[in-house]
Amino acid sequence: MDELLRFFQRELPGINDFLDREAGQLNGLVRDVAKYIIGSGGKRIRPMLTLLFARALGYAKDDYHAIASALELLHSATLLHDDYLDDAELRRGRDAAHLVFGRTETILAGDALLALANEMGARYGNPRLSWLLARGIMETAAGEIEEIEFSRNPSLDRDIYMRIIIGKTARLIECACRCGVALAGGSPEREDAAGEFGLNLGIAFQLVDDALDYASPTSETGKPEGGDLREGKVTLPLILLMEEGDEAGTEVLLEALKEGSLSEAQAADILDQVREGGYSGKTREEAALYVEKAKACLEGFKPGEELVVLRQAADFVLTRTK
Repeated sequence: MDELLRFFQRELPGINDFLDREAGQLNGLVRDVAKYIIGSGGKRIRPMLTLLFARALGYAKDDYHAIASALELLHSATLLHDDYLDDAELRRGRDAAHLVFGRTETILAGDALLALANEMGARYGNPRLSWLLARGIMETAAGEIEEIEFSRNPSLDRDIYMRIIIGKTARLIECACRCGVALAGGSPEREDAAGEFGLNLGIAFQLVDDALDYASPTSETGKPEGGDLREGKVTLPLILLMEEGDEAGTEVLLEALKEGSLSEAQAADILDQVREGGYSGKTREEAALYVEKAKACLEGFKPGEELVVLRQAADFVLTRTK
């Protein structure tokens, strides 16, 4: 992972400085909210993927910050809106923005970040970049909408679960990879390969995230332990547990999730069952399959530092503890 670490150490300060400057120009009502969510940490994997694929295709200009950072702003906007909708208390170990600044300010800040991301993408006068950003926003919104709809009538349907994680997480990571190729003027074939890399990486990323929700303490993840379960979300560790359980118990659980009546005792019992059954580990095994699919998509690209870092980034997804 040495090359991955060196690349991030070299490029991350520029990305963070650019994000801070752009957020600092927003209206005062939402400026502090935007700076709060942007400054709360985050892996910056999306801007880094944009840069890596642009560089892999020989892009040498230093004007990449706007399009790379646009993807991070889109992601930050979804976090603000998600935490509001989920009534979340923590984000990356800090109080959720709506608890600090208020609900109105938080929603408006999310809207402002979405608008700013689009404006930043349009600075290049490249219609393909603008189209990719617009599609990324639309597909992410569709994933979030389907997740809310699913939580109102939960089931153990893996196909629906996969559609949700593709929409709410993987499509934006795919978009980041495609934007890198589009910035460099790469061919449609190269863009599709980069997009497939991002899509599979994004699926693996969310699978690991869902596994961590049941396996890692709040001190590691910065989110409440078992938060997905308490919010009524059906994710793969829970699906795997219920698939091996009795039908009556499954119906009782799904009804409790639907009605929002799951007790703390029930939640604690389910968390114990997921741990004891190793279902978080099995979810990580599923993620590993997608990581391998992602790395296979890089075979047609020219060897170099960027490909080494991309492969290491894919492997890193599986080692995440937060």
